[in-house]
Amino acid sequence: MGRVLERIQVAEKALATLKELAFLEDPSPVERDAAIQRFEYTFEAFWKALQAYLREVEGLEGASPKGVIRLAREVGLLRDEEARLALGMVDDRSLTVHTYNEDLARALFRRLPDYARLMEQILGRLQR
Repeated sequence: MGRVLERIQVAEKALATLKELAFLEDPSPVERDAAIQRFEYTFEAFWKALQAYLREVEGLEGASPKGVIRLAREVGLLRDEEARLALGMVDDRSLTVHTYNEDLARALFRRLPDYARLMEQILGRLQR
């Protein structure tokens, strides 16, 4: 489980940087955009930690973020509502990579606290 713990630690460090900005009440455009960038790399670290856990602990292979989230739901790591939120997180991540839209950026920023809390909860479960 050494590789899994390493991936979890990377994800937790990334998450800590996201949390520095995700809970701001009235961010400047620069703070908002920085938070979104932090979300992007935090999400990457998060799903790869989940992927490593599924591979090493559960013996399951997921090749994509949505596939990994669905597998995590199947083995009970995610409840239904968490899986729905996590799948929305995948969609938001894809949108941020391929487009920039001011309205999207504002809407995504409002969802970051929920995403940060979800990733924190799931990463905690992976360590039990």
